[in-house]
Amino acid sequence: MRTLITCFCLTATPLASLDLTYQTSYDLNRPASLDYDPTFCGLWIANEGPEVILVTLQGDELRRISSDLSRIKAITIEDDHLLVGDGFGSMQRITKDGVPLAEPFKLGMNWADTEGLTVTGDGTIIMVEDDPERMTWLNPDGTVQRQINTLNLDPPLTEAQGIAYDPRTGYLLIVDDWEGTNSLYEFDSEGTLLGTTSLIPYGRDPEGIALRPGSNQLFIAFDGGASIASFDYQPTLPAGSDPLPPGPDCLMF
Repeated sequence: MRTLITCFCLTATPLASLDLTYQTSYDLNRPASLDYDPTFCGLWIANEGPEVILVTLQGDELRRISSDLSRIKAITIEDDHLLVGDGFGSMQRITKDGVPLAEPFKLGMNWADTEGLTVTGDGTIIMVEDDPERMTWLNPDGTVQRQINTLNLDPPLTEAQGIAYDPRTGYLLIVDDWEGTNSLYEFDSEGTLLGTTSLIPYGRDPEGIALRPGSNQLFIAFDGGASIASFDYQPTLPAGSDPLPPGPDCLMF
């Protein structure tokens, strides 16, 4: 097990900063953790209860499933199934019909408050917590690869909630809630902070985030007002870069 790594060069000077353009929003009660599912062209949403729901991009419910965990605080898609976490250090893999693929498993360290999960292209699980404040890279079995203390960022990331992975760039997108900066943080594939943008013009207390890479559409769940807002997202890229290729999109259309 590795110890907490303090990174002394966590910020970089981007050549073209991230850009968000608000599109629309709809009401949804207590959204906490999100992920985009190209198979259904919808969003999986956890609200810290025993169930998760799948909704259309307009918020209409498609299905509702549960796991063997007492609650589901964080959710992400892994291959063609779901990986869910209870926030207390336990996770479980389940099908999109709610069938357990294995028993719940414990992570390789003591965890206080897991808020968000995502899975990268090579199967690495990345998790964010707000108590203690850290971002952790995990092997598929839950053992730790490495960590960074997000308080060492500039600006500090004190209340990390949702996290999303962009398969086109390897970037990570994390929202910091109202007790922090109420902002979106963008990281490169190594965990270097590229930039931040305030979400205050769009909502209060962001909790979850999901990316639809096939259309540059970003979804952010706000606890204040109980809504999900969608944006056009343009990532930080070097000047003169070619346009990003499309990523996974709605497979059912």
